[in-house]
Amino acid sequence: MAGKPKLHYTKGRGKMESIRWLLAAAGVEFEEEFIETKEDLERLRNDGVLLFQQVPMVEIDGMRMVQTRAILSYIAAKYNLYGKDLKERAWIDMYVEGTTDLMGMIMYLPFQPADTKEKNLALIIERATTRYFPVYEKALKDHGQDYLVGNKLSWADVHLLEAILMVEECKPDVLSAFPLLQAFKGRISNIPTIKKFLQPGSQRKPPTDEKFVAVVRKIFNI
Repeated sequence: MAGKPKLHYTKGRGKMESIRWLLAAAGVEFEEEFIETKEDLERLRNDGVLLFQQVPMVEIDGMRMVQTRAILSYIAAKYNLYGKDLKERAWIDMYVEGTTDLMGMIMYLPFQPADTKEKNLALIIERATTRYFPVYEKALKDHGQDYLVGNKLSWADVHLLEAILMVEECKPDVLSAFPLLQAFKGRISNIPTIKKFLQPGSQRKPPTDEKFVAVVRKIFNI
């Protein structure tokens, strides 16, 4: 029997967090090997295990996978979270790309200069409430189903819940104008595997703080 997937990344969210979410939602236990110093990263690079000299890297099914999107697609397909046909997969991809764009804005916020943070935070809320969330609200309204695609849990649902919770960390009442997304959040949060991941003590990582920003800058020379 194959061992648990092993995740190589820092002790924070970053690009690995969506991978943790998707594995957890699929009910897959995983191990983590943290990169805590510049030397840890150099060791991986020198060992030749990072295809493009970058992390995230996930050891799974005898592969050392890099590139976040490739890793997520593989996990989604392997655990039946990627739709039943090409059209459903295309919709899942589109929805995921939207939430990826939104979460990317939030992910980089703590690394921005203090004088631009307030402006960028306002932009995140504006984009969430006028560009991204209305799309998902409309999708749920139009088909009247519990999930975004094919009335079955998919990667798109897991990613959207992660995005919602990240935006709520910036503005707790951000879903006030989106009743269907509020109900969606409640439903998806209560799926047993996801509920477990949302409990204290899980492998979910906390929001990025200044202390962690300093660690990341040191490791990656930024």
